[in-house]
Amino acid sequence: MSNGTYQPPTQFSVFPPVIKNLLILNGLIFFAQEVQWNSLLTYWFALWPLNMPGFPGVPQFWPWQLVSYSFLHGNLTHLLFNMFALWMFGVQIENTWGTKRFSIFYLITVIGAAIVQLIVTTMGPGPGYPTVGASGGVFGVLLAFGMMFPEQPIYIYFLLPIKAKWFVIGYGVMSLWMGVTGPSMVAHFAHLGGMLFGFLIIQFWRGKLPWKPAHRMYW
Repeated sequence: MSNGTYQPPTQFSVFPPVIKNLLILNGLIFFAQEVQWNSLLTYWFALWPLNMPGFPGVPQFWPWQLVSYSFLHGNLTHLLFNMFALWMFGVQIENTWGTKRFSIFYLITVIGAAIVQLIVTTMGPGPGYPTVGASGGVFGVLLAFGMMFPEQPIYIYFLLPIKAKWFVIGYGVMSLWMGVTGPSMVAHFAHLGGMLFGFLIIQFWRGKLPWKPAHRMYW
């Protein structure tokens, strides 16, 4: 059971398998976007709203976009920020949970973020914009870090320490406020969707939902 701060396992990997492969794959796909194929990749693999008009040549939603959108990024800053956060918070979690459980968690949060974003964009006034980026999964990982190691200090700008639980709550509140107060090119509700689904799967694994897992996790 966790005491609220991070305690590394006996065999700790700085680049565990899932984190390493996600970093490589996201980097390669971004390179493909930059070299030649950005329009093609965005057309087929970004997350498009359900209310796009069904005209020839107009992008449409396809089921695989619930996952594929998370491997595309708008620019280099977007990619670097997401990958750094994924590594910084995800390494501890994958080392603690193991590769299989972390893979399941990340996939669920990516899909959950996409579902929430689809609901928001589809209920909008008209055809919207595509969603790209790993932020939904990253925010799910951030939520998991805050729940597993709530007392672990996180240093903002490498100077100001703040406990993980307050850092996560602050990010969640900020995303909700920015999503509600006005239009933005940032998919704030995808961030919230990743956190929501991350919370639900952790609570399920802990046996705190009406549906119980075969084996509970205690941390």
